[in-house]
Amino acid sequence: MTKSSMRTYRLEELGGASGVTLKEEAIPSPAHGQVLLRVRASSINFRDIIIANGWYPLPIPVGRVPFSDGAGEVIEVGHGVKRFAVGDRVLGNFFPNLFGGKYTADTEQWVAHHDGWLTEYKVVDAEAVVAVPEHLSFEEAASLPCAALTAWSAVKGVRAGDTVLTQGTGGVSLFALQLAKAFGAKVVATTSSREKAERLKSLGADHVIDYKASPEWGAAVKELCGGSGVDHVVEVGGPETLTESLKAVALGGHISIVGVLAGVAGGIDFMSLFQSQATLRPTVVGNRLDLEEMLRVFDQHSIKPVIDNVYEFEDLKSAWDHFAARNVFGKVVIRH
Repeated sequence: MTKSSMRTYRLEELGGASGVTLKEEAIPSPAHGQVLLRVRASSINFRDIIIANGWYPLPIPVGRVPFSDGAGEVIEVGHGVKRFAVGDRVLGNFFPNLFGGKYTADTEQWVAHHDGWLTEYKVVDAEAVVAVPEHLSFEEAASLPCAALTAWSAVKGVRAGDTVLTQGTGGVSLFALQLAKAFGAKVVATTSSREKAERLKSLGADHVIDYKASPEWGAAVKELCGGSGVDHVVEVGGPETLTESLKAVALGGHISIVGVLAGVAGGIDFMSLFQSQATLRPTVVGNRLDLEEMLRVFDQHSIKPVIDNVYEFEDLKSAWDHFAARNVFGKVVIRH
């Protein structure tokens, strides 16, 4: 490799894309157990927006490279690396030191504990990345680490014949729809427009409810299920939508709590929660074993991520503004 410098973005101050600065830096070299990657793509998550705005629950050091999700090719390996070779295509694990087991206080995250993926070259521990399935492009692979693995964890336990409720058309919800269908489940999805409803049906949604036309959509979901409700809910909205999810879930069903896209304001009616007898399970992405298992399912079923739009590396602001406007269908990706 003859090139000695690279372009990388760093979060120099809070306030959205305006606080992210493009810099020219030296390309690092891999140490023992590490690999040097030519990062080919990264993707934006809601997490990246709240980090840049200073709302993230963990402290973020000034100068961090943003974005938790990325994919690239190995161009150099450090001493002792046997897991990968030059030319291999890899994507990052969201928790770089969580290889198995549960999330703990010692679990590390990109951006919070290590520089993220919004850079042209990146040195990582070989254990912190996994192989990209052959049927996926770099752009598609870069969309997976946070949203797809969160969806995988959210639908864990879904069986053929179950009914799953998804909310909206963001990355987690679309991945949950695709995975639930691969498991043989029926899917009821909510959305805000007829156009999005048709696209959800094309991905396999069995029923779609317009939550703007039916603000109390929980009752509508239960009616679609013959009055019994859905077996599993992938809850991405927060307190505001959880109220309707409790109305939609079957007695003794499961609600995977993924995010707070609708905000943290609002309360939950205790009696609705109690009477539902539902299991509420906070969902925090997953470990490397989960990621590898999920990728095998993607490979076996030829599942491809839904990409809303792909932007060039230099056009970060446009990508950021588009994603922040919250009118997306799938993942927003940066090509490096």
